[in-house]
Amino acid sequence: MAGQVGSVAVVLGGSMAGSLAARVLSESYENVLVLDRDTVLGVTKPRRGTPHTRHAHGLHARGQRILEDFFPGFTDELRASGAPVGDLGEMRWYFNGLRLPYTHTGLVSVTPTRPVLENHVRTRVNALPNVTYLEQHDILGLVSTSDNERVIGVRVRDADGVEKVLRADLVLDATGRGSRTPAWLEQLGYARPTEDRVKIGLAYTTRFYRRPPGSFTDTWSINPVASPAHPRGAFFGLSDEDTCIVSLTGILGDHPPTDHDGFVEFAKSLPVPDVYDGIKDAEPLDDATSFGFPASVRRRYEHLEKFPAGLLVLGDAICSFNPVYGQGMSVAAWEAFTLREHLRGGEVDQYAYFRDIGQVVDAPWAVSASGDLAFPGVEGERTPEIEQGNAFMGMLQYAASKDQEIVKAFMRVAGLIDPPTALMDEALVQRVLSHQPAEGQAA
Repeated sequence: MAGQVGSVAVVLGGSMAGSLAARVLSESYENVLVLDRDTVLGVTKPRRGTPHTRHAHGLHARGQRILEDFFPGFTDELRASGAPVGDLGEMRWYFNGLRLPYTHTGLVSVTPTRPVLENHVRTRVNALPNVTYLEQHDILGLVSTSDNERVIGVRVRDADGVEKVLRADLVLDATGRGSRTPAWLEQLGYARPTEDRVKIGLAYTTRFYRRPPGSFTDTWSINPVASPAHPRGAFFGLSDEDTCIVSLTGILGDHPPTDHDGFVEFAKSLPVPDVYDGIKDAEPLDDATSFGFPASVRRRYEHLEKFPAGLLVLGDAICSFNPVYGQGMSVAAWEAFTLREHLRGGEVDQYAYFRDIGQVVDAPWAVSASGDLAFPGVEGERTPEIEQGNAFMGMLQYAASKDQEIVKAFMRVAGLIDPPTALMDEALVQRVLSHQPAEGQAA
């Protein structure tokens, strides 16, 4: 251990964020307990508590680098297991119906199904000698000191229906967007965090197919990204060597159907034919299922003036992004890395921690929230900066279809390596402007 901070840490939630938090806490606490209401160890299929994991996911660039730091050899382990691993710029990207050229960026993307990816992470975390997963445990509430100044444990109900208290020096909430910490704070006499919301009315509809012979010879992922001009989108890629996944997306109530004919027709309506051509004669392996995502939500814990000691929050419980941007798991990894930095100084100062987590969230939130506000039907304040930024982003995406150097810069932002402000570099802006069509010329 780098330096022991406490005896027991309890993590609420055993998905990606909770497991990464446990990995970090294991360096500073004698024992780490990870609680989840489901069975999670060895699970490689979607489970009751995480229905969204059935749909397309990606771990991009920054997230991949952090997991490689936490678990040396992790990327090679995934590759050896048959998981899709490749360069982010060598996916087949379409923006506004225009294809970006394949571009080697050096940014690694990992895209197995999320349950498979999480199983690899949990297997590595569970192998740590001081981490224990307590499965099939319902979380009932927090336990605090008599003055509510400090959280000292959590009340749970185990698989046999027995209620008990688990004492802890630290409780970390990684239960996702359904987190009850705002309500628990209120019960303890504290203010709830304020929330920022962008209502998008998104739905994913996903179906798995047997890989068609001769498909995916030059890439492993084909992504026509939704835009204001073409608000339907898709993610079509290999999930392993023999299986491919198709996730169709629609916003503001334009949701992809689950029946066979409707699903295929929705794919046919996309601005490029790749997805429809790939599945029209392919063998489906299951029925299509949908998952709704009404709004992106950011909880502003960094604005709270009072907060009980012994309690932290991480992952989607802080900020749940529009999933089409593929940011969630990578941001959770980034937050866990930030937690590690704070633990190296001893017991975490929550106010400093939440301030730094807020700074981690700032850039990806700006990308997703501003991008969503480019769609006319999405409610929200469109400042001049957002409108100008979205106008420039359309120009940049057009220019990227013609210039690999612009693709590289764009993918560094998409992969959470560089902030969005990096796209305003003077030389890059001039490069973007040089590729714009002449007035009156079609793009």
